[in-house]
Amino acid sequence: MASNRHLGRIISLQSLYEYEFRNKAGDTSADIDSIVAKNIEPYAKALGDVDFVHDLAHGVFDEMEQLDKELQPLAPEWPISSISSIDRNVLRIGLFELTRRKDTVPPKVAINEAVELAKAFGSENSSKFINGVLGTAYRNIGGEEEPDNAKQEKSEAKEPEEAPAEKDEQPSEQA
Repeated sequence: MASNRHLGRIISLQSLYEYEFRNKAGDTSADIDSIVAKNIEPYAKALGDVDFVHDLAHGVFDEMEQLDKELQPLAPEWPISSISSIDRNVLRIGLFELTRRKDTVPPKVAINEAVELAKAFGSENSSKFINGVLGTAYRNIGGEEEPDNAKQEKSEAKEPEEAPAEKDEQPSEQA
């Protein structure tokens, strides 16, 4: 079973993805509060700390535009709008935790959790792309050394063979 925080990140990702998908489809009733509450409900007992999910989803949601501005120079070959919705939201969560929660989430944990989300919900090359972008962000904010997993996959994120594919389906509700 996923750790409580890992499960919380999955629920946050699903909620942000759902909001973005519904908003893009013209659903004016899409509300991040109700989406997060609906997605937490089946996992409330296993999750325990529902505030973590609310805080993460709201933090990313509230700073989405700023996060996108910060992400763009980290992957200059890929405009934010051309990155798949899943990968875009994984990057937002990872960068949010890396830069705004650095007192409570160690950098290696923020990057590793984002990579794990990408492996579970993204396309075949998503985890390498996410790792490279967040590894660059870590170095840019003064990280003294590259995270272990960034060293191995560094070049693949700078010049990926293809952009991470857009997925139209909802992420599965796996724990």
